[in-house]
Amino acid sequence: MITVSLCMIVKNEEAVLARCLDSVKDLADEIIIVDTGSRDSTKEIARRYTEHVFDFVWTDDFAAARNFSFSKAGSMYCMWLDADDVILPADLAQMQRLKATLPPGTDMVMMPYHTAFDESGKPVFSYYRERWIANRGAYQWVGAVHETIPPQGNVYYCSTAAVSHKKLQVQDPERNLRIFEKCIARGETLNARQQFYYGRELYYHHRLEKAAQVLTAFLQREDGWVENQIEACLFLYYCQCRTGQKQQALETLFRSFVYDAPRAEICCEIGGCFMERQEYQKAVYWYKTAANTPRKDITGGFVRPDCYDYIPYIQLCVCYDRLGDYKTADFYNEQAGRCKPQDKAYLQNKRYFQTRLAESGTAYRTRNA
Repeated sequence: MITVSLCMIVKNEEAVLARCLDSVKDLADEIIIVDTGSRDSTKEIARRYTEHVFDFVWTDDFAAARNFSFSKAGSMYCMWLDADDVILPADLAQMQRLKATLPPGTDMVMMPYHTAFDESGKPVFSYYRERWIANRGAYQWVGAVHETIPPQGNVYYCSTAAVSHKKLQVQDPERNLRIFEKCIARGETLNARQQFYYGRELYYHHRLEKAAQVLTAFLQREDGWVENQIEACLFLYYCQCRTGQKQQALETLFRSFVYDAPRAEICCEIGGCFMERQEYQKAVYWYKTAANTPRKDITGGFVRPDCYDYIPYIQLCVCYDRLGDYKTADFYNEQAGRCKPQDKAYLQNKRYFQTRLAESGTAYRTRNA
């Protein structure tokens, strides 16, 4: 069986650190906590779980801090978590099984990272991250912010065990953008991945014109990662929509097809554009395309699971209702209900179609039986 060192960097995390460590303590053979300047009880909480608590002077460089934490590890593999991450019991059991069965020679284990959830707790935003990394000194974090260890060597994809990001509050919403602009002010040239994330941060901070410029420049590069290129098209589309460039925004979505086969996330946005224009037959085409598009989670891109079933079904319901085809609209509402049986929109539509179909002389039949 392999051994795993949990390596964390923390700062002012007294509200969530114990929750995180309680969820993972039965998995980790060793816990390494690197504190970057807490002024609360974070270090005292950490010492209840491990004697390996270290200080690190913060330099606005996440990669440097994570590399320091990995340098303190003594196990066969290093595992990272943020303080507001948790491992749910079912995922913990899968990770414990993986510890006993991981193929020899594995360099890196990729696991899903769930970062947003609906009211029922179902993940609505997920992507793969490098989670266990062989402790051989060859693997280094890169990037002052949105840091990563580029996948390489023998990579194992584990689809059955995930880490859940359960943030309680945003400590410093300006931090990422501040780090990027500090790097630029020093004359540093952002690599392709960092340029994409810089553009995304600008969008989040409502600097739409600058965000569009940065994302457009990123898409002109030849060294960008495909998944970042597709996501950049999506965020450039958001910028253009919010600045009234509706036709250009739609063309930007179609531009994403240059990089790879259509993603359901993109198809849903295209469907939304045609719905807004009241071109419902075109919208139907794109929502059906989304519903029939296979997910490609292991590419590492950002996955919005609802775009592959619930969203296209509920929107197809709306489209067919507006086309006057209430029977087909009802059918797609029931499809959406299979995805989310307690969803308010589905239940409201269900009541609506009971009345509508009765008025039109069509017998209403529940399809959930």
